[in-house]
Amino acid sequence: MADKVEVAEKVAKKTVDSAKGFNLKDFVKAHVGEFKRIVWPSRKTLVKETISVIVISVILGAIIFLLDTGFQAGYDALARLVSGLA
Repeated sequence: MADKVEVAEKVAKKTVDSAKGFNLKDFVKAHVGEFKRIVWPSRKTLVKETISVIVISVILGAIIFLLDTGFQAGYDALARLVSGLA
């Protein structure tokens, strides 16, 4: 029960502090604490995932290029066909 009271007091204090305005010191302190809790990937994982993203991007780029080229060729053929009938 004491924990709930302490939490309520902290929330009330933060509410009062936030009414005072922006405090750069508290802002930086909170963000430094957050950065310490981040679980950063290992170098091996980072390299592996980066290579995966690059490979997938190249593959999707090639697929989009081929589709675009095919649609353009089809449109050009259709345009020649229609202009030949006129």
